[in-house]
Amino acid sequence: MASSNSSSAITLETTPTWAVAVVCFILITISILIEHALHALAKYFNKKRRKSLIQAIDNVKSELMLLGFISLLLTVLQKPIAKICIPKGAADTFLPCQSLTIDDEQEEPKCEQQGKKSLMSEAGVQQLQLLIFALAFFHILSCFLTFSLGTLKMRRWKLWEAETRTLDYQFSYDPRRFQLIHQTSFGKRHLKFWSEHQFLRLPVCFLRQFFGSVYKVDYFTLRHGFIMAHFAEGTEFDFQKYIRRALDKDFKVVVGISPWIWTFSVLFIFFNAYVFHSTYWLPFIPLVMLLLVGTKLQGIITKMCLDSNYKSSVVRGNLMARPDDQLFWFGKPKLLLHLMHFILFQNSFQLAFFTWTTYKYGLNSCFHRKTVDIATRLVMGVLVYFLCGYVTLPLYALVTQMGTKIKNSVLTDGMIRGLRRWQAKAKKKLAIRNNYLTQHSLDVSPSLFGSPDNSLSLDISPSFRTSLDGSALTETVNDEDIVAERQLQQHRKLGSFNGFQSSKFSEQH
Repeated sequence: MASSNSSSAITLETTPTWAVAVVCFILITISILIEHALHALAKYFNKKRRKSLIQAIDNVKSELMLLGFISLLLTVLQKPIAKICIPKGAADTFLPCQSLTIDDEQEEPKCEQQGKKSLMSEAGVQQLQLLIFALAFFHILSCFLTFSLGTLKMRRWKLWEAETRTLDYQFSYDPRRFQLIHQTSFGKRHLKFWSEHQFLRLPVCFLRQFFGSVYKVDYFTLRHGFIMAHFAEGTEFDFQKYIRRALDKDFKVVVGISPWIWTFSVLFIFFNAYVFHSTYWLPFIPLVMLLLVGTKLQGIITKMCLDSNYKSSVVRGNLMARPDDQLFWFGKPKLLLHLMHFILFQNSFQLAFFTWTTYKYGLNSCFHRKTVDIATRLVMGVLVYFLCGYVTLPLYALVTQMGTKIKNSVLTDGMIRGLRRWQAKAKKKLAIRNNYLTQHSLDVSPSLFGSPDNSLSLDISPSFRTSLDGSALTETVNDEDIVAERQLQQHRKLGSFNGFQSSKFSEQH
């Protein structure tokens, strides 16, 4: 006991300065390496013109800064938290282990005198810091791994997009060609005997997500329906690049930890009490939700085929899947994004909790009651990562574009910059005209009321005439402005904006 008390009393006063300097040097070096790695990654994304991924890295930095602030608060409030006393009856409820022999620990004198226990010991606060850092680390790691695996799966979509420029594809989607829906490739795949019955359609859609996830015929049909719904017929549009831009923006949302995600993390920690038997149901929540999302996405594709068949059995060119928000849960396609966010976070929590308990207490602790518990957490965690990245994420990226409203990702960064420049020039010209009108009011002649003809004279300066002629507002336009303006004019002719306003993009970006 004496030796333990003496070892716990060691402070910086009795620690060699070289030891303190070495520890500080190692921590600073690790921090600088992480910062340079994130900076190099941001430069790579900037070179590839993937602005949304740069914003995702900024979200990661903000998350790390928030964790540093939480760690600082826990360090500062370590002793005040330990001095909060609660009744012994409350301290013995909702324990993570059913029976545990507690070692003799030094209780706070204040709580011991009152016959109570501390809300959380100082050692418990330190262990909580490690759990929070492990949770954030696994969440960021899982998001990047899932996104990378999904991007790898969607690389073949680039070849599919190139195939849309071939003569075979143009012949298949020739608007002068009529055919029955059952004769189309999309109709042959989805119009089966089980399609009309919901109880048969759901099991088939559940199984289909494991075989190919996204088929070429589904990609071509949904691409055709998207272009026909939002653009003029015959428009050349790179659907694959549009999906990539939209997925980059969704990844920016998923990689962050929002307040409602932090709320669920608190609930997960609470439900790890022994009385809830969370080992038997908590690790399966991400897998069940992921399978439900995949089944719903496959069902949406089949439902679009059925709706087209109900309206007409003959199609011009090829079958067109009509985008509609009502195909999604509660008419909100964005709800699937929040579900994917929740699934990844919940799975990250399971792996982070397993890593934390193993590191602090070992594999033989009460947190791992049986070998089956260890295998269940590990298998579920790896399986969810694989299914989410390789199966559900590509399906989500394609199907969620079939909502009623088009996303602002339809405009490239160059077009958005062109819209912003055009808006800034328009505001500048309007400001110049308004400033002149406020400074040069109407000059009413004194003889207005004494003159028989009651003439009204206006004094307009030559500078204002010059400004109206536009010579004072002439600006140099570089090649990028000309290209952006031509793209904007082309899309206006084709009707691609479909009600878009430049002010909306300036607010969102």
